[in-house]
Amino acid sequence: MASITDLGGFDPVWLFIVVGGVMFILGFAGCIGALRENTLLLKFFSVFLGLIFFLELTAGILAFVFKDWIKDQLNFFINNNVKAYRDDIDLQNLIDFTQEYWSCCGAHGPNDWNLNIYFNCTEFNPSRERCGVPFSCCVKDPAEDVLNTQCGYDVRLQGELDQQKYIHTKGCVGQFERWLQDNLIIVAGIFVGIALLQVRRTPRHII
Repeated sequence: MASITDLGGFDPVWLFIVVGGVMFILGFAGCIGALRENTLLLKFFSVFLGLIFFLELTAGILAFVFKDWIKDQLNFFINNNVKAYRDDIDLQNLIDFTQEYWSCCGAHGPNDWNLNIYFNCTEFNPSRERCGVPFSCCVKDPAEDVLNTQCGYDVRLQGELDQQKYIHTKGCVGQFERWLQDNLIIVAGIFVGIALLQVRRTPRHII
């Protein structure tokens, strides 16, 4: 089940370590280069800053052009992690965070949890969580001080209208799309602002 996320054994932690290392080296080169007026370090800083700007611009264009492919990959990723929900604590926490943050349940709705062996509704499923959903799908009651981790038990045995009283019935893919559409100008503005800051901070006298 460890390969269910189709990451080929790759641990995402290494990606953050590499990115952090690159950012540290880049920041160190820019800082020391400016303090000591070292042309070589400043050129190194300038070239890499330009490269990062180009990569950001390219990523933005590709994200727009291949938005349908990205949507399919997001759907694939969520469904695969739904399958492995109880088998990997990191994936479990990721799915719980996503569903709570976006107020959603599954990739397209609560019935996506039929993909999980613990939550599916087959008559041969002996799990107490049969026909249920994780607690992160539940509509939070502001009056509750203690988290009810059993709030999703048996909820999919009810009709859709009754389900809406207890759990979020919208899928996470759709919720993400709506958020992106509602905040597209803000997201684009942030990326443009970051890019402009990078360009303005590039030492002109060494280019």
